[in-house]
Amino acid sequence: MLRNFALILTGLALLILQSGCKHIDKLTVFNIDYNTQTVISSAVRINVPFNLITPDITTNSNSEFAINETRKDLIEEIQLTRVKLLVTVPADGDLSFLKSIKIYIKGEGLEEKLIAWNENIDTSGKTILLTTTPDDLQEYVKLDSISLRVNTVTNKILLTDYTIDISAGFRVDARILGV
Repeated sequence: MLRNFALILTGLALLILQSGCKHIDKLTVFNIDYNTQTVISSAVRINVPFNLITPDITTNSNSEFAINETRKDLIEEIQLTRVKLLVTVPADGDLSFLKSIKIYIKGEGLEEKLIAWNENIDTSGKTILLTTTPDDLQEYVKLDSISLRVNTVTNKILLTDYTIDISAGFRVDARILGV
């Protein structure tokens, strides 16, 4: 009887400990979002790959980490969870002109890295979500600024320039001030 009671107490203790660790884990995970724009010129040729470079994106990573009670040296992993494209100009524009798209991240002192893509775009909507890399991108997000290179192929002639908003969401897993 005493042995059964000890087993039950041990089981309860493990259950409480495990759920507590999951709760602490949730406290150490937060999201950072970045937004930028690119313009696809009406002068581009169809079925020919071309590159667009976005303006530098200030990461503000130190302040983002501080808001979430952590620091650069306590980051365990940063993963890209979402890249969304949205046509903003022209107002009635859509993404049906895109055949494929690849987005690369660049940062000072780091090699360029493919982070999001869609090889066979088949949409007539204003937005699209891209497939994202599962790689750890903390080296890039910890920098003061990053830029994106957008490599795309169109399958239609554009009569006007298209402005595309690019929004990216990163999941940061960190230790909270040493916890």
